[in-house]
Formats: sequence, structure tokens, C-alpha cells
Amino acid sequence: MTSERSTTHPAGTTRREFLRNSSMAAFALMVPTTLSAASRPISGPARVHDAGVALNWFDLALDLVRTTPGFSPPVASRAFAYLGISLYESVVPGMPGYRSLDRLHPALDLPPRTGQQSRFYWPAAANAALAAAARGLFPTTSATNLAAIDDLENALSASPASPGVLVAESVEWGKDVAAAVLEWSQSDGGHEGYLRNFPTSYVPPIGAGLWVPTAPAFQSALQPYWGENRTFAVPSGADCASGDHPPFSVEVDSDFYRDAVEVYDAVNEITPEQAEIAYFWSDDPGITATPPGHSISILNQVVRAEAVDLARAADCYLRVGIAVSDAFVTCWNTKFRYNLLRPITYIRDLIDDQWTPILNTPPFPEYTSGHSVQSGAAFGVMADLFGDQHRFVDHTHDDRGLTPRKFTSFTGCAEEAAVSRLYGGIHFRPAIDLGVAQGRCVADAVARLPIKG
Repeated sequence: MTSERSTTHPAGTTRREFLRNSSMAAFALMVPTTLSAASRPISGPARVHDAGVALNWFDLALDLVRTTPGFSPPVASRAFAYLGISLYESVVPGMPGYRSLDRLHPALDLPPRTGQQSRFYWPAAANAALAAAARGLFPTTSATNLAAIDDLENALSASPASPGVLVAESVEWGKDVAAAVLEWSQSDGGHEGYLRNFPTSYVPPIGAGLWVPTAPAFQSALQPYWGENRTFAVPSGADCASGDHPPFSVEVDSDFYRDAVEVYDAVNEITPEQAEIAYFWSDDPGITATPPGHSISILNQVVRAEAVDLARAADCYLRVGIAVSDAFVTCWNTKFRYNLLRPITYIRDLIDDQWTPILNTPPFPEYTSGHSVQSGAAFGVMADLFGDQHRFVDHTHDDRGLTPRKFTSFTGCAEEAAVSRLYGGIHFRPAIDLGVAQGRCVADAVARLPIKG
């Protein structure tokens, strides 16, 4: 099964360029949605509506993450989580058998239900919630991006209602839900993280085997306190612990030295296929929508290909958003507890002082691998949602000229994303293998969320 592209539009334009330069008639042809004139608003459960509203907002969210300064991978993961929660909570009253997250998180002070929600138009509620959430989560984005948010909200606004359908009330509900979610978000420890990726208050510990800033930029540590943030599905960042890496050693017969030699050889002897994998999963901030954005991009493609309805889409975006966010909190808790040095530091000190990995080493400790943890989490959740043996083609980087990657399972996708960091020369093997296991622990916690029944 080949999924549709979800990040580019006619003539290679981005979504916001298309919105600014095209007519609404053309936009209606581009976006499958229940808001067209041929499908006038109806009430009823969320499952009777398609996922067009959700898909379009998460497409735009990828652009917002890529083009808004400060949206590092941890910050981006948090934004995807709150967008997913805003979508889910805006339509969950129209999802029989599902429950709000407020039972699990009492501080999430959602607006009271009115008793009129059987007549709500759920795409309108979702559209209003996601527009408000996007404005609240990306307040420092460009004027062009803010205009794109306005344009998308207007393009997805409902046409005149059929009798008895409460469209205006649905919109107000969505706005009120987003306001409650945004208010709750401010107390999680990551609020306005895009303004403080590199806090000067952090002083890294000094000692043998500990992380130091790396070439070429020698940046200070990115988000060193992120592992203390509030989580959604796991109890805290200290949960889903990875276990210990091999003890640090400079002895040539030690496991640690052998792990370093493996990285050294992987880069020096890299095959064209391995290099392609390394670059495909690099997902650099500012150039791409970051690693969690890559996971969301794959979810967008699968949701489109499977013609998922609005209720199921809300469940999917909630779970995958929570998974990538909790993955970064647990991973960062591990990173700054161990503070392990990077391969480039060890290899240049002990093996080859001229060695350079094919990918730039990011500015934070090595263990565990963020790519590996978030991939284990996100694709573990997708395996639960769609079945692990799900064939798909990942078109995330078509617009960058990279060849799409084919997968026969979500597990295989997670494993390829993880091992890409070995090929790139920026992680030792234990950070990869134990990172995937740590992510799967997060996915298991997401699966246990008490929101159904």
C-alpha cells in the first residue's frame, strides 16, 4: 500500500503557500472534508465524519514546527501532544465508549458538558479547537504562518447548518476546550520551551566518560531540565528506565571500547544504503519537522490511506502525540542522569583524532538515543492502532528529493530509524537498542490509558 503525500501540494508548494495563493474552490478539491457544499453539516457521533479537519491541521503543524524558531525535538513533541489532546477533547463527547483525560489528570479543567452535544457538529468543534491550540502553541511563529492558521480555520469553517445542528455552539465548545488545554499546559515544565532551549543555568558535570560539547558548533546542552517535565501516560520521566549502559572504560578489551569501534567502523565502511538511511532519518530541526514530526508525518499518511473517520483519528493523534512527548521526557531524564559522552569525543580521544561522523552530533548527552526512544514509542502505538504488519511507504521527505522508504511493519520502521543513528556515527549500540525498548515501554503505557470502556 502506498500512502499519499501529506506535506506538499500542487506545483510543489507548501500548505501555507497554497492557502495564501489559491482559491477556496481549489482548496476544496485538494482537501477531502465533510465541510463541502455536497456534505452539509449533520449532527451525530464523530465517527460519521471523515478525518479531513484533523489531517489538514496536522499537515500545517508540520510546517509550523519546521519554520518556527526554537522548535527543537523536545519542544516539538510537546506541541504535537497538546494538539492531539485538543483534538481529542473537542470531539470525545461525540465518541461513545471513550472518556476524557480529565479523569487521569484532574488539573485539566475542561468546560462542563451542556447536554446539547448530541446536536454538535464535531468537525466544527475540532477545527475551532485545533486553530486555537495552534495559535497558543506557536505564538512566536511568523506573520505568514499566523495567516496560514487563520486561512485554514476559515477554509474548514462549516457552511450554513441544517436544522437543529448547533454549529456556533460547536465552535465555542472547541475554543473553550483549547483554552482549558492551553491553561493546563503552562504548568508542565515545558511552557515556552522554544525560548529557552539552552539555559545558562545548567552546568554539566565534569569527569571521565561524561558529556562535553562537541564539534563543530560546541553548543551547550539542549533542554537539560526537560526530563523533569510532567508526563501524560507514564507516571514520570524517571519511569520506563532504560537500565545501565556498559561501564565506561578506555581499555581496548572492554565492551565500551568495542562499542566505540563499531561506530567508527560503521561510518568508515558505510554502504550507500546505510548512508541513505542515515540521511533519511536525520530530521534536522529547522530543515525538517524534527524526529517527532517525522512520526506525525507517517501517521498522517496512514490515516489518509486508511480513510480513518474523525473519532478514530482523534484517538490516533492523541495517542501518538502523547507517545512522542512522553518519549522525550523519559529519554531526556535518562540522558541527563547518565550524562554519557558522545562517540565523536571518545573516538577522537582514543582511536582517531581526525574522525568525523557523517551526521552532526546534536548538543546533548548520548544515552539513550532520542530517535530510538521516540520511534519505539510512536511506532509501537501505531502498531497497536493499525496492526504491526502494516505495509506503507514513507513519503515524508519527497519534497527534499529523498527516495521514499518502504516498510512491511511498524517494528521494522522503528528499528531502521533507530539504527540510522549508528550509521550516522552519533550513538553507540546500547543507546539504540535500549532506547527502542524504552520507547516501547512508553507505548505500553499509552495503550493502558483509561480512556475506553
